[in-house]
Amino acid sequence: MYQGSCLCGAVTFELHGGIDSIIHCHCSRCRKSTGSAYATNGFIAKSSLVIKTGEQQIACFESAPGKKRHFCQHCATPIYSSNAQDPTRLRIRLGVLDGDIVERPISHNFVSSKANWDDLDADLPRYDGYEPSRVQS
Repeated sequence: MYQGSCLCGAVTFELHGGIDSIIHCHCSRCRKSTGSAYATNGFIAKSSLVIKTGEQQIACFESAPGKKRHFCQHCATPIYSSNAQDPTRLRIRLGVLDGDIVERPISHNFVSSKANWDDLDADLPRYDGYEPSRVQS
């Protein structure tokens, strides 16, 4: 079982099942909806998602006919997406999960659409906190 929540904590949920076909999606729609280089999503069985608190706080936006993006209406955290053509599954945003997961991503998708500043093979320094050049107050 996995647990998850939105940024403000209004929506909390449990996931009673595994996550399948995890991908890093670089398409322009995923970049727009996350405000980042890509979205990391995985399929779950709709029946495995149990909203514990805040179900009434989940709003949605129909990004294409039959395709909806569900998010917290308070903090705008994207939680999952649904597709009318595949009503038994949801695509969950892995960033909303509160702990470690067992499953791993299988691919980077739509890389021809990736942001030009995103270097998938970048050899950038890695830090456990802020980069050393950041001024802390």
